[in-house]
Amino acid sequence: MKSKQAGRLFLVLFIVTTLFSYRLNGQNESGINPAPPIRERIFYGGNFSLQFGSYAYIDLSPVVGIWVLPRLALAAGPSYKYLKDPLGSTDAFGGKGFLRFIIIQDLNKLIPIGYRMSLYAHGEYEAMSYRSDYFYINYDSERFMHDFVLAGLGISQYIGIRSSLNISVLWVLNESEIQIYDSPEIRIGFTF
Repeated sequence: MKSKQAGRLFLVLFIVTTLFSYRLNGQNESGINPAPPIRERIFYGGNFSLQFGSYAYIDLSPVVGIWVLPRLALAAGPSYKYLKDPLGSTDAFGGKGFLRFIIIQDLNKLIPIGYRMSLYAHGEYEAMSYRSDYFYINYDSERFMHDFVLAGLGISQYIGIRSSLNISVLWVLNESEIQIYDSPEIRIGFTF
């Protein structure tokens, strides 16, 4: 039940921030700088993970996003995972969406480290279809849907004008009978 409430909260935040950004963009006559064209605010990226051995894990999660405000980004995309351990294997597919807010745009101004980095807060909602037999869960069907709400912080290291390497540390916020993620979950991804 809590995961459905978290999903609804994520959807409400998405709608409010989108409407808020359109309201700001409509106030250009009052002296507010116009927003950059949409093609300059769209970004692509995602996560790609590989682990092989007696435990295998593959994660393909591309995203397409937009900067709705100079510090606020929304993104969504499909997700595919493959899991294998000594007891069996399974695959999962679905989608995810996230909100990312830049807390500090240039860490180098606070801590002179010589690199252009930013600190961000990250909130994510993911809904995936899993095989029931892998998790030893008795459902009426072969597959079941499960969602996760994750939140945490991250650092972006800029590697170009529009591209960056992102390292996020996320925690699962909703209780679950299945465990896919470590606590904390560390992700490395790219945006361009």
